[in-house]
Amino acid sequence: MIDVQRLRTLREVARSGSFNKAAATLLLTPSAVSQQIAALERTLGAQVVERSTRGVSLTEPGRLLVEAAEVISAELSHAREQIDRLATGRTKLTVATFTSGGHRLLPPVLTRFVAEHPEVELTVLQKEPEHSLPLVREGRADIALAYHFDGPLPVRPGDRSGLDWVPLMDDPMSAVLPAGHRLADRASLDLAELVQERWVMGCMRAQAFMHRYAELAGSELRVSAATTDFFFAQTLVAAGVGVSLIPRIALDPSVTGVAVIPIDPPRPARYIGVATAARHRSRPRPHVEALLTALVRSVP
Repeated sequence: MIDVQRLRTLREVARSGSFNKAAATLLLTPSAVSQQIAALERTLGAQVVERSTRGVSLTEPGRLLVEAAEVISAELSHAREQIDRLATGRTKLTVATFTSGGHRLLPPVLTRFVAEHPEVELTVLQKEPEHSLPLVREGRADIALAYHFDGPLPVRPGDRSGLDWVPLMDDPMSAVLPAGHRLADRASLDLAELVQERWVMGCMRAQAFMHRYAELAGSELRVSAATTDFFFAQTLVAAGVGVSLIPRIALDPSVTGVAVIPIDPPRPARYIGVATAARHRSRPRPHVEALLTALVRSVP
């Protein structure tokens, strides 16, 4: 029989790519982590990790086992939730959201949801998609309000992610310039006109996008400030620190001293959606479905 603790250890090794980092997270020694993985391999009769100078990677049996471990973790979380509900008479619901989504999209939806479902004990976590999607997959969150930039969906129909993805809205990005900038009176801008500017970045994904764009343009992105908060980024732009690229729902109209200018097509955008555990389709969870429906209906 496969030991659940060893599965947890393998999952953490896969997440961190290192025995040492996994050991630090699990409060174990690297030797203990290595021993647990070795014991797991003996039980399976198959190698689950490959060690190299660049770290640790999963073999195909290892990948299959990590997927199983995530399902088991989610099932245990669901069972614990059901037991809590029987003991307390209350249903727990955990929502993970990125900052601007939580600031602009969630409040009106949650106001109605809380009023209509007073029996639900609601928890809201502020998490970026790279953290919120695994929380849903592992059963530690029920819904994630998340996004991705231009590129593939974080979840695709029929994949083995264990998640369902419901698109909500496109969130186009605009150039935000200091009010006195030489281009501040333009009706629109080509992104190429700004590539040589000094930049204020409001999130790591936007920064990665602009680095790629600058490389394609044969330039090097010059970053004056890198934050994880678009609202803070706007105040830095207003102070003259640099220019920025900010999604529509993250724009703060109370910030003065900036010019917000649309980008000419193809206009970069975030694509916002909701991730839920795929299993909730086969085992209905009415409160998850109610909140998901409310989020979908809240977007024009």
